[in-house]
Amino acid sequence: MSETRKPTLIASVQRALHLMEAVASHPSGAPAKLLAREAGLPLATTYHLLRTLAHEGYATRLSDGAWVLGDRVEALHGRSRTQRLLAHVRPSLMALRDELGAAAYFSMNVDDEIQLIDVADGPRAPRVDLWVGFEDAAHATALGKCVLSQFDDARRRDYLSRHPLVDLTPHTITEPGRLIRSLDSPGGLLFDREEYALGTGCAAVPVTDASGAVLGALAISCRPGRLGRIEMLAHRMRASADRLQRALTLSA
Repeated sequence: MSETRKPTLIASVQRALHLMEAVASHPSGAPAKLLAREAGLPLATTYHLLRTLAHEGYATRLSDGAWVLGDRVEALHGRSRTQRLLAHVRPSLMALRDELGAAAYFSMNVDDEIQLIDVADGPRAPRVDLWVGFEDAAHATALGKCVLSQFDDARRRDYLSRHPLVDLTPHTITEPGRLIRSLDSPGGLLFDREEYALGTGCAAVPVTDASGAVLGALAISCRPGRLGRIEMLAHRMRASADRLQRALTLSA
């Protein structure tokens, strides 16, 4: 019986990672000699690795000689949070896409900004061409309107004061009062009826956290003529939103 082959490991990478772990264990920083001892490395090797990490932005030497993690580590951490979020969101979006035969979208309220987080599309369920950045067009999308509908009056007006209602199609609502009135929808189902792009309609339902606070919105896009059928299937979208809410709550 042949022996199980061990993976080929790069010793220099292991040393650098062990050194970063040692740096991270000292929030106020630590000198190279201490880091070398904790990482089990020769002092000369430690200096070479620290200089390389500093050059790449993963370590920083303070004025007193102590070493701390660099700014790029935080940037990686932020991206990893996004990747973990997508790992919980995408399965729900893909399931809804397959169930309704339409591209599925998820947006979130992040620091009072409405951001598109993920899209599940496919050859038979193409996504909307986002020819205008989502941050400038939330008023013309079902996702954006659905999140706005969850804001109280003060937050809505603050958002609208910072985001002009750009005219994208002949159907775009550009008058604030009319937009606010359109957010009052039974069951929380909001529509984009060719307001963002001609030839495309969208429907969205809210996604809240366990306390009912604003989290985001789940939507699908389709031809405008299919919106009536989608409205009849809104219960499926709400069921997907509930599953998404539970997944996000468990991952928090």
